[in-house]
Amino acid sequence: MRSLGRIAASSFLLFASLVLLHPIPAAAMRLSVSLAVWASAGLATTTTAFLNPSSLLSSSTIRSSRRSSLTMQAPAAAATAARVTATDRPTYNEDPEAMARGQMRPRPEGLNWERVRGDLASAFGLTEKELSKYDSVKKEDLLKAYTTMELSRQFENACNQAYMQGKIRGFMHLDNGQESIPALVADTIREGDIKHSYYREHTHALASGVSADKIMAELFAKVDGTCKGAGGSMHIYDTTKNFQGGWALVSEQLPYAVGAARSILLDRQLDPEGTKTDDRITIVFIGEGGAQNGRMAECLNAAAKEGLPILFLVIDNGRAINTFTPDVAQNSDVFKAGQHYGIPGVKVDGQNVADTLKTGRAVVDYVREKGPAILQIHTYRFTGHSPADPEHERGRKEEKRWARAEADPIVIFEEVTAPGNKISEDDLEKCRAEAKATVKKAVEFADASPPPPAGLAKELEYPDVPNTDYNLRAPPKDGEAITKKTVDGVALAACKEYITLLRGNSEKNLLTIGDAVNLAILEEMVRDPTTTIHAEDLQAGSSYNIPKLTQQTFGKLRAADEIIDEGHFIGKALGEAMNGYRPIVELMNTNFGIYGLAEISSAGNTYATTGGQFLMPMTIIGAGGTAPNQALGAEHSQPFHAYVMGIPGLKICTAASPYAAYGLTKSMIRDNGPGILFLPVKLMKEIKGNAPLDQCLPLNKAIALSAASDEAVRAGKAVTVLTYLHGVKESQIAMAAIQERDPTVEIDLIELRSLKPLDMETIRASLSRTHKLAILDESTSSGGVGATISALVSEQCYDELDAPVKRLCMDDAPVPYASSMEKAVVKRSTDLVEAVFDLVAGRV
Repeated sequence: MRSLGRIAASSFLLFASLVLLHPIPAAAMRLSVSLAVWASAGLATTTTAFLNPSSLLSSSTIRSSRRSSLTMQAPAAAATAARVTATDRPTYNEDPEAMARGQMRPRPEGLNWERVRGDLASAFGLTEKELSKYDSVKKEDLLKAYTTMELSRQFENACNQAYMQGKIRGFMHLDNGQESIPALVADTIREGDIKHSYYREHTHALASGVSADKIMAELFAKVDGTCKGAGGSMHIYDTTKNFQGGWALVSEQLPYAVGAARSILLDRQLDPEGTKTDDRITIVFIGEGGAQNGRMAECLNAAAKEGLPILFLVIDNGRAINTFTPDVAQNSDVFKAGQHYGIPGVKVDGQNVADTLKTGRAVVDYVREKGPAILQIHTYRFTGHSPADPEHERGRKEEKRWARAEADPIVIFEEVTAPGNKISEDDLEKCRAEAKATVKKAVEFADASPPPPAGLAKELEYPDVPNTDYNLRAPPKDGEAITKKTVDGVALAACKEYITLLRGNSEKNLLTIGDAVNLAILEEMVRDPTTTIHAEDLQAGSSYNIPKLTQQTFGKLRAADEIIDEGHFIGKALGEAMNGYRPIVELMNTNFGIYGLAEISSAGNTYATTGGQFLMPMTIIGAGGTAPNQALGAEHSQPFHAYVMGIPGLKICTAASPYAAYGLTKSMIRDNGPGILFLPVKLMKEIKGNAPLDQCLPLNKAIALSAASDEAVRAGKAVTVLTYLHGVKESQIAMAAIQERDPTVEIDLIELRSLKPLDMETIRASLSRTHKLAILDESTSSGGVGATISALVSEQCYDELDAPVKRLCMDDAPVPYASSMEKAVVKRSTDLVEAVFDLVAGRV
């Protein structure tokens, strides 16, 4: 029987892949649909479930086929099919055994407009007069909603067909059954509103006005796609429609959307006159399964605390991927999750499109006027998670058969809503024809579009080329004037007085590394009002004064003191960066960034993934590294700089002095891509010096701090030493010890201020003199920075080496607290001295 089911499924897929372009007689259509229903009754492979033929047929054909084809089902499924179609709208009470297993759920009982209306009154405080505005939906609006639903269904079916034909590859996630949500978006959400969706976003983008041609071309990996073929199915973006993803990691879009909502408030703060009528909002789509993620609670807290104009739209299809959500969630009523934070919420039956529009209008108006809200839409997803990830039904096939037959929002509209609103079959057919023409054109456009050139991948690595001179980057027009206008005069004067004090310390060589970064940040925030900062303990200056005076000067919106979760506020910064701001994230200790690896990864990928549409001017700064005798234990001594080396699109720098810290900070803030600046945790207050005042340093250069003499080079007693962070101080200690031991042995000491991109030119120039290399590295033997550099040197400078590269790196064991053990793990000046003499003596 399984083989027979596979034949049925394959037959239907072949038929479906041709039907859009090759009209078939009605009788043949009916037979094919009957075959599909029979196959999906439990005999076919799961791929059958990904196609719902309603968009390809007239609704009358669907209804007759759905009813009559039941007689063709296999005997094992016939009883179930008969049971769930015994009445016009059956419920699961007719299957008590399945209900007892907790694997099935009915449409919500009694969740009609009158019930929702009451919930809006009680939860949102809407008056009878306010609610009366939403009691009806005009015929033309209902037809627009139906057209959107048909477009969504037909588009997704076409995507599935193209996937089966190999034109779409990778992961793809379809939205069949949830069409009331794009209908709501098209009805209520405006072009200026900011939209953040997740990986099942095709229909959300369509409803937001993104070109169907470009979406399909993106799925086909073509250069005319929304992201030039760089994003694919899970990454649809369009700056012109403010559609900002398409994010592939479950729930990651939540803090990005919060950051986007903050950008709306920032716009209003910086330009109060020009934004008098601004009522934009941010909408973020999240499944009820994804809403169980801790990011949801953090974002509700942030939205409530700052009164953000954000709508959390919860798509409640009962599934967390393929798992039945109640199996893993104690409470699936996500709309109630905001009660703890004073955020109202409401649930609506997504199978009733008219009620969905009414509720959506009321909730969106509330967000525009008052602040955050949650709208939960109860729906059913007819497909599995992805055709690339075959659905595991886990006992839910009966529910899905029932949902396709009796909970299809398109068919319910045709059978219930249309007759009740004097919408004729001719009206519906016009909508179907319009949708069909749009989808057919989109497929043709995608087919005709060429693939992107191979070289585009490298072009999209960084928004700013590595050798950019940031001294030439002009501030925003009237930047300082806007700062003066929007910042309290007394606070700004105090800030400028403090800046003068720090600049004076620089001239006296008394500037610490932390103060150097603080000075650069304050100067940039005065210069550029789009610069923001996020940090824990920000009001108190954090641990090293890096964000000192930022909130006291620029206020809570531009300088945000954050909850203790780095991933949350890195995510908010990402959302701001996508919307015209230059956020700085200060990590009290860079190892805390482990909490934000997902967000950092997405920051690195976004410029490329969006086809270059969205810049990502985000700067992350923090103290880290591993110093000898650090005594911080394993968790605070991890080589986070090595962990992020593999993330594409990041510029990664280090600074071991106030001079480097100041100049690199200013450049990184002005860069249009994401960057991380690592500072030496044990030297933040110990090392003092000056800064290159008002100057930006390059983000792609290593610096030779000392050079071996020509005599040492000619004698073969010169060694190139590459290092960074605490290794700079250790190397300087080693130099003195080397001179004391043998004055004829010398080193070229190179500080790796840029770990990525790596300055191979400077390294090669030194090796062409010394032909010997030692790397004093603050990362582990496996997967460390030194391992990467050693490999690159071996590949690109092999002919310059007279000996193997000597790596002095951390052992793979966790860094101990006790110094007696730590010596075996963390390398230091004494290890470097021995390595240099071993290289000179040929013992390596």
